[in-house]
Amino acid sequence: MAGTGRSRAPRNRTLSLDTQEQELLLQRCITQKSLAARSSLIDIGELTNSTILGDFSDSIAHLPKGFVDLLFVDPPYNLYKQFNSSRFTRKSAADYRELLEGWFDLLAPLLKPSASLYVCTDWRSTAEVVEVLDRRFTIRNRITWEREKGRGAKQNWKNSSEDIWFATVSDEYYFNVEAVKLKRRVMAPYRDSKGKPKDWQATESGAYRLTHPSNLWTDLTIPYWSMPENTDHPTQKPEKLLAKIILASSREGDMVFDPFLGSGTTSAVAQKLGRAYCGIEQEPEYAALCEKRLELARTNQRIQGYEDGVFWERNSAGSSAGPLKTKEKKSQKRD
Repeated sequence: MAGTGRSRAPRNRTLSLDTQEQELLLQRCITQKSLAARSSLIDIGELTNSTILGDFSDSIAHLPKGFVDLLFVDPPYNLYKQFNSSRFTRKSAADYRELLEGWFDLLAPLLKPSASLYVCTDWRSTAEVVEVLDRRFTIRNRITWEREKGRGAKQNWKNSSEDIWFATVSDEYYFNVEAVKLKRRVMAPYRDSKGKPKDWQATESGAYRLTHPSNLWTDLTIPYWSMPENTDHPTQKPEKLLAKIILASSREGDMVFDPFLGSGTTSAVAQKLGRAYCGIEQEPEYAALCEKRLELARTNQRIQGYEDGVFWERNSAGSSAGPLKTKEKKSQKRD
């Protein structure tokens, strides 16, 4: 963390900042104070590819209506959690639902009629999230993804999954299933009567098949100390998770917005995949980490587990961080 003087093990690749670097990186952010000083809403051109350092509710009030193509919402779950200098305290289900209502009252006007949104939650609050979303949007699906980490329990099942609710503003929305197919190893390769592979490909490393993506994601790896995307943020999402969502539900150049940006995974992946981005983060250290990740993403566009235009299942050949080798890579030249 910035200014803590914490030493890392030689192979620990966790991204960190010293105090001076944090101060320099924060100069790139749009501040809540600068937004409040404006007599009108911020211009979309200035908003594009930016990080807003400020409170969620106060910052939202200065943003233009209808500018978001894809909304990714990873809010504080209804748990006790420390986020650097701020803390979220667990509430009753009714109070948490009321908090969600307020958040989405502010977010809904920012979305285009063709926009999609993905909302993260845990099992305790999924009912409240569904109720809030169903009043405003069309819910399309629930994605459940495996968190391979988690504490064991003596008198309960180990909690190692989270939900992401997929919804749209209208029936006119974009979804590119071809961009998010998963490459799986074929355990029992079947051949036709002529001896040719049936719905699979033979490679030097084995037999593989491209499969349609389901709403059960078991191919993700939670960022940890040896991964270059790792930070000290307590609830950081994997870049691969965001890549799936961004590739499926946005086109090159579309605006991806994250109002609870954290350490910047959404913005970093959006930049790697040629999308416009904007996010809001109230913690200075995390906002600075986001800017650092964006800086690194300009020269290193790799996403672990995504290679040759497909997503590889976890721990399979090709699942290491490889270069983007898809049509998406061409968009990087515009930045």
